[in-house]
Amino acid sequence: MLTALQVITTVSVGLMVGVEFSVAFVMNRIFNALPEDSDQLARSHGGRMLGAVMPVWYISSLVLAAVWAIAGWRHEGTGLVVTAAGLLIVSVIMSLLLLVPINNQGKTWTPENRPADWKEQMNRWDRYHYVRVAVIIAAFTLLVTALT
Repeated sequence: MLTALQVITTVSVGLMVGVEFSVAFVMNRIFNALPEDSDQLARSHGGRMLGAVMPVWYISSLVLAAVWAIAGWRHEGTGLVVTAAGLLIVSVIMSLLLLVPINNQGKTWTPENRPADWKEQMNRWDRYHYVRVAVIIAAFTLLVTALT
């Protein structure tokens, strides 16, 4: 049972890392190369779509890591899992305090109602997102290491 939990947790966090890495280093670069209105429209749509899915994914990954830490408390590697869960907590807090407020505004923007500084706000979101991606990559790395 613990092995299944370990695999499910690691795969869940790994897929989340892949999606967020893709947003940071693939999708946003594609969006930034589009003409101005298309860039903003793509980011708004992405904010609506991923804004509905990612909170559930982040919380469920954190819960899975916490359950793994509790269930495997006496097993080797538990410290790594606890640290990974701590990093996932940091990623959730970062999301709630830094990224979600910007995303909630950006997903409602259209070319007609966006603020004049919309690009600066998106650049700020991108910078926070890079840090969050590094945090969840570190958590994933710890979970993979705990498996060995």
